[in-house]
Amino acid sequence: MTTRPLKTLERVLSKAGAGSRVDARGWIRAGRVKVNGQVVRDPDTWIDMGRDRVRLDGRPLQVRERTYLLLYKPTGYLTTYRDPKGRPTVYDLIADLGSFVSPVGRLDLDTSGLLLMTNDNQLAERVTNPASHVPKTYLVKASLRLTDEQLQQLRDGVELADGPTRPARVRRVRDSEKYTHLEITLTEGRNRQVRRMIEALGAAVLKLVRVKIGSISIGTLPIGKWRLLTDREVQTLRSQHPQL
Repeated sequence: MTTRPLKTLERVLSKAGAGSRVDARGWIRAGRVKVNGQVVRDPDTWIDMGRDRVRLDGRPLQVRERTYLLLYKPTGYLTTYRDPKGRPTVYDLIADLGSFVSPVGRLDLDTSGLLLMTNDNQLAERVTNPASHVPKTYLVKASLRLTDEQLQQLRDGVELADGPTRPARVRRVRDSEKYTHLEITLTEGRNRQVRRMIEALGAAVLKLVRVKIGSISIGTLPIGKWRLLTDREVQTLRSQHPQL
């Protein structure tokens, strides 16, 4: 017996690239969405992707052309569609894109760097799935000069409240009089992981920039700007199973 793919109505609209899930819930509650000819106002209605016919404003729902972009997120921008407090979000930086995309993972308010965004849900889930172990590389400015032994601790794994970290690739970039600048590559994506790993050494992160996901690098892209991924980069994300 084949199990049919089911998704909530709001997710069907969002994953088709029609808009955000917040937008979708508004459209549904406003009566703009029909399922099999009937207006449905409950965003959590389950949809059978193989059988149900969904229309938005009278037009059949169609999956938008797949879009893949790389954004150099500055600090001070939220990785969300809207903020109740009116703070800037990454969507302010891609207003000229012309289609809706979702972030692939997140970067917190005080972290800058490479953020992938797409309307290809399958690819996004592959990149963010912990089982994929897709490496993510960061440049870190620590609040102290770290010893070789402390850097080795990061490589071997440190104990955090939610368990020991996986082995990491760590390279000392340079030291100043007071600070260590290092590069660290992780194959897991826990909340605020880099910051917590540095804090476990008795230091703090003064600056954090993500510069690479898998084999895709931020390169010379100016901060606050975005570009589309090349076909080769998209194919690399699809086919890679990178490990440290």
